[in-house]
Amino acid sequence: MSNKSSSKINVPEARAAMDKFKMEAAAEVGVDLKEGYNGNLTSREAGSVGGQMVKKMIEDYEQKLK
Repeated sequence: MSNKSSSKINVPEARAAMDKFKMEAAAEVGVDLKEGYNGNLTSREAGSVGGQMVKKMIEDYEQKLK
């Protein structure tokens, strides 16, 4: 088993876009996300941000299929 993180971004140039996407998703669900460390977030808040990101990615994919 490797120690490689599953959240590692393989394309370094994509980091800024993913950070922007994460901030937009957080704003949509009402989570006060700041740049850098966000260790003060509850599991529920962090999960809602991740869930919103997945929801938006699925919606985008479905639109592209049409």
